[in-house]
Amino acid sequence: MSLGGDCVHVIEAGLTEASDAEIWRYALENERIVISKDEDFLYLASKEEAGAGFVWVRLGNCRTAALLAEFERLWPRIQASLGAGGRIIELS
Repeated sequence: MSLGGDCVHVIEAGLTEASDAEIWRYALENERIVISKDEDFLYLASKEEAGAGFVWVRLGNCRTAALLAEFERLWPRIQASLGAGGRIIELS
């Protein structure tokens, strides 16, 4: 699936063993959006000086195909929200 965005997995970024704070710092420094099920990123994104976007995936356990289908369906809204300055988008 390609929706026109450039993405980097933590493995590709060399952040496999990184803490959430290190991943968040990478996102800030590289103008990235963090997409995760990890609620700890919600805390980091909620800080006033956060600066990066966070898509909080709350779909529960599902197959990859179902997850990708939801992203494809909701991506225009996610993109619009981020473009309007939204920092936290909940995908549920």
